[in-house]
Amino acid sequence: MEWNFSQVFGERAPGEDVEEVDIITAMGFDASGDYLAVGDRGGRVVIFERKDGKHTSNQYQPRTKLEKLDFTPTWNPEFQYKTEFQSHEPEFDYLKSLEIEEKINKVRWCATPNGSLFILSTNNKTIKLWKVKERKVKKVKEMDSSPYVSSENALLAEKSFMTGQDSNGHHSDWTDKMGKNMSPTQYQHDEIVDMEDTAQTRCRKAYAHAHEFNINSISTNSDCETFISADDLRINLWNLEISGQCFNIIDMKPSNMEDLTEVITIAEFHPIHCNFLAYGSSRGFIRLVDMRQSALCDHSAIILEDGGSRGSKSFFTEIVASISDMKFSKDGRYILSRDYMNLKLWDMHMDSSPVAIYKIHENLRPKLCELYDNDCIFDKFACCLSGDGMHYATGSYSNHLRIFSHGAGSDEGITIEASKHPVRKPVLHAAPRTRRSSLSNLTRGFYRHGNDNSSSGNNDFSCNLNSKLLHLAWHPEKNLIACAAGNSLFMYHA
Repeated sequence: MEWNFSQVFGERAPGEDVEEVDIITAMGFDASGDYLAVGDRGGRVVIFERKDGKHTSNQYQPRTKLEKLDFTPTWNPEFQYKTEFQSHEPEFDYLKSLEIEEKINKVRWCATPNGSLFILSTNNKTIKLWKVKERKVKKVKEMDSSPYVSSENALLAEKSFMTGQDSNGHHSDWTDKMGKNMSPTQYQHDEIVDMEDTAQTRCRKAYAHAHEFNINSISTNSDCETFISADDLRINLWNLEISGQCFNIIDMKPSNMEDLTEVITIAEFHPIHCNFLAYGSSRGFIRLVDMRQSALCDHSAIILEDGGSRGSKSFFTEIVASISDMKFSKDGRYILSRDYMNLKLWDMHMDSSPVAIYKIHENLRPKLCELYDNDCIFDKFACCLSGDGMHYATGSYSNHLRIFSHGAGSDEGITIEASKHPVRKPVLHAAPRTRRSSLSNLTRGFYRHGNDNSSSGNNDFSCNLNSKLLHLAWHPEKNLIACAAGNSLFMYHA
């Protein structure tokens, strides 16, 4: 497919600094593709809406219109800003002396039984359910009455006004206080004029105090009633209407924390069967569990493991194997997963190895030591796949968008720089960053004591480690990809 630039929101001028609170940290389309939600580090959620109107089912469209759609394969939706709201605020846990960031970790759309929109957003500790409702702002506009009034109607109106009688012949006391010499043609009538549509947001529920560690993922269920939230060691099941109670369905916390060998990195519900869910781990495993088997899903129904990666291991083998993101195909048969080095496609009917592996950072394999020193090896890249399940996308450094297609000869894929001007020359240096505090790092003994000996070979990288495309989403029906580069939202279509 030939990919072209479509839209950009929030593009910064050359040399303009990016505010930390404006960096995009989460995004997602709703099921219809009419809306796109974007979360940032400042705790805000911005919603974009399709310009050309909401999606309507083809069975309700006239035949002539459907025939025109058949001859316009290049049509792609365009989006516009709809509304934004402050989802989370910075907090402080006085019992644990812990600061809780307002950064949005995940956003997920819920089913919409009526005209309102429902969206889940979460930071490290609290999940919130927001209702976004459209309403028309109406304004009363004063207008002079028409001078073309029939003499008969004017006479009746004047008589009724002067005598103060209603339709039953009764006099009204307040008519004596009105000006009796005013002609009915001098009255002013009010008209209600519809103004532009606006959106009101309201927090319906707040699901808090259920996770000891930071929440890394949320996923809505196909039953439209429940959702899950996952942290490093536990997965909880919630009912959308009940915020004060949840059920712990997966618990990986050992009795002795020294025996901990892996943590949960991502969790997703099956798109069709409400009793199945999958979760990825820091060791590169994907486990599919059936909630009908037991209340606590200790045993997995299927474990997807790359049998080809059991060869020689090094210090970095487990770090780069950690699954950072995972998506089901629309039919639920395939799972697309992303670790630091590769993008993998799994078939649920074949658990021994992935059916396809697309190498993303193979050129960085000789630089794993430097990537570990500057903490880039812990970057979590997202992945997404098209509605037909035949195309896959993920991000990389230098704000590169990598797109692959199923089939032979597609290993190289397509690389697009997330910019309106892809000829821009990337900067080839990477400054070291402060190490994040994460349980997944603690359990594997990745603490460095003393001063860090940063490598002097950062300039040898063939990519800009400061510019990274971490978050992206594929439109559920069209070949349209939305991706985030810093505080900018870029869209590309094919």
